[in-house]
Amino acid sequence: MDLDVNQSVRDRYSEGAEERQADLCCPVDYDTSLLKILPSEIIEKDYGCGDPSRYVQSGDVVVDLGSGGGKICYIAAQLVGDSGQIIGVDMNDDMLSLARQYQPEMAEKMGGDRVKFVKGRIQDLGVSIDAQDAYLHANPITSQEGIEALTQWQVEQRANSPLIEDSSVDLVISNCVLNLVDENDRAFMLQDVFRVLKPGGRVAISDIICDQLVPTHLKNDSTLWSGCISGAFETEQFIAAFKAAGFHGVRYDKWDDQPWQVVEGIEFRSATLTACKPEVISDAQCEYTVIYRGPFDKVTDDFGQEYIRGRQTGVSHGVYEALQTSALANDFVLPETKTTATTGGCCAPSNNSCC
Repeated sequence: MDLDVNQSVRDRYSEGAEERQADLCCPVDYDTSLLKILPSEIIEKDYGCGDPSRYVQSGDVVVDLGSGGGKICYIAAQLVGDSGQIIGVDMNDDMLSLARQYQPEMAEKMGGDRVKFVKGRIQDLGVSIDAQDAYLHANPITSQEGIEALTQWQVEQRANSPLIEDSSVDLVISNCVLNLVDENDRAFMLQDVFRVLKPGGRVAISDIICDQLVPTHLKNDSTLWSGCISGAFETEQFIAAFKAAGFHGVRYDKWDDQPWQVVEGIEFRSATLTACKPEVISDAQCEYTVIYRGPFDKVTDDFGQEYIRGRQTGVSHGVYEALQTSALANDFVLPETKTTATTGGCCAPSNNSCC
């Protein structure tokens, strides 16, 4: 791709921090009770297409990818309560300045400082841009050896001092930002999101998706890319990307019937994707019997296990835990006590690997 995605996005959102850009956002119905204490400037200069804050629970540690002026962070901070924490990640200095400007005021209104904003690229939650800038100031790159040294420093930072620690987050949210990331960086980005989540952690990603693959000439249009159009994930592609990263229970929890924009016959609309990071599922021993209630004749989970409507199915402890946290939990009978099925699943007579 010839387009410099990072620079295009940085420039567009710096403009958005200075003056409201109406074409950068879709209409969204937020909980007005949570907006009352927010400064008007933060509300006016918010650019999004959904409300992932509705998935926040009390006590959560939440990371907001591409936190911008901090609107979703300050909404979420009211929901997590005193025991929770919100971490906003953004690479744009102007947006970070806007968000941080109101931190003391918001901390006073909420009775505690539960929000922090860090400078980083959402496609690499292991490296702090501030720390990298300090390294480069002390070690200017003037040769290939300098580039190699920077790469090694980044590896060490991710391993020893990551911006966001491994398995430290309950919920990762994002509001119309993933589509702004260069396509070459997206697989690593989702793997890194998976890394920072605790086992059983969740994601709630509001973004723009499209019903057809976007052609190259639209992807190379900087205005369409930074405007959340030409970088949009195709509908099936978005689901597949999260499954490939290891998430389970991936689904569209919200879907706008009407497209936000139509460009060259391609429909672009807002949707919210939810998914979970599974608990450890390496155990093969079947410990629980579950029953799929319906409404479909049968379903297959993200681990390849098939469930027939009304039939007992044996599952391991890890899969049982995964089902409990998935969006399909209400579609299953999930007994609290351990039992062993004899008619399906990993403990069926035809499968002797764990029975």
